[in-house]
Parts: sequence; structure tokens; C-alpha cells
Amino acid sequence: MTANGRLPAEVVAGLRGLARPAARNGAPAAAAEHCDLCGRPIPDVHRHLLHLDERRIVCACEVCRAARAGEASFRPVGTRTLWLEDFALSEELWAAFQIPIGLAFFFHNSTTGGVVGLYPSPAGATECELHLDSWNALVALNPILAELEPDGEALIVNRLGDPPQHAIAPIDECYRLVGLIKSTWQGISGGTAVTDAVPSFFAGLRAAAGR
Repeated sequence: MTANGRLPAEVVAGLRGLARPAARNGAPAAAAEHCDLCGRPIPDVHRHLLHLDERRIVCACEVCRAARAGEASFRPVGTRTLWLEDFALSEELWAAFQIPIGLAFFFHNSTTGGVVGLYPSPAGATECELHLDSWNALVALNPILAELEPDGEALIVNRLGDPPQHAIAPIDECYRLVGLIKSTWQGISGGTAVTDAVPSFFAGLRAAAGR
């Protein structure tokens, strides 16, 4: 993470990869990506590892994912998606997080031992200075947050519409949303990047949680 709170260039490049759409009309996608660990071609739809030391998402073939997932520097991304129907988060408590937009995700960073909050921006994922008292108050209201898998999954919050939406999702899915917004951002205001990406993304999360 850079001093200004933005992810380094190699991570932003990875976000663009996560945002790449799948092939249309049911046709199999060409292998446009490669495993970040061994270099062999992999399909657009593939699984990921999290490199803990470098704080980046790593595209991995199945062989490398199985071989490296147990190493100290790597962690598999989360696998569960939970739709939080009765999540408690008041306007006052949300304001205490001091996040400039109504869209963010939060995860436990096992390297620092703290909780990290990030929100999408035209530059990628931007880290906010998280007030731990506010996070602890949120966990007290929603005890399920105490079960968040460190590094691998996150609480994702959407307060851009009514009613607000909340879910626990794999960390690579959270970064995929950031990539979707970044890859479609237009001009200074962003155009329709957020309004186009967010509703369909959360509809997908809700569908995944219902499986």
C-alpha cells in the first residue's frame, strides 16, 4: 500500500483483470490471462490467492493454488457469500467511519492485526483511516462480524441506494467491484460507472448467497 492509501500499480493492473467480462453467448473464453506464479495460461474465470506480504490478489492455476495455499505468504481468498438481511448500521455510526462515499468494504489484516477499510475510486481501491472504536461498536451490534476470515473475506457495504445493502463476500469479489468501477470510469465525475456496476454486482452477491 502506498503512502497516499492507494494500491500500487501492479495491484491496480490486477483489478483490471478481475473486472474483465466473461465471453458472451456461452462461448468459452480464450485464455487471455496467465498464472502469476508459474506463467501458464489460465481461463478468464479462475481462482485466486492473496499474497499477504505484498497485499495483492494473485491469479493462480489449480496446480499452483493447491501447492502454495499452505505457505505463510499466501492465503486462499474466502469462499462464502452471506447476505446480511438484518444488519444494524445507523447513519450516525456510518458517519463515524468518515468514508466519503456510501460504498466500502472492511477486512481484518492479519499482517498488521487491524481492520482495513477501502472504497472504490477512479484510481482503484483507496484506503481510509479506520476508527477502531467505530468498528468495535459495529461488531457489538452485529456479532457475525467477529467471525470474518482474516484477509480472505470482507464486509461490503452499499449505502448508495435505499435500503442499504450489506454482505460478507470473498475479498477478490470486493476487489472485482473496484475493478469494474475503475475500468468503466469516464471523465471527472465517472459517468455511469457506479450506477451501472453496483446494482448488478450486489444482485450477483445476493444470488450467490442464496445458492
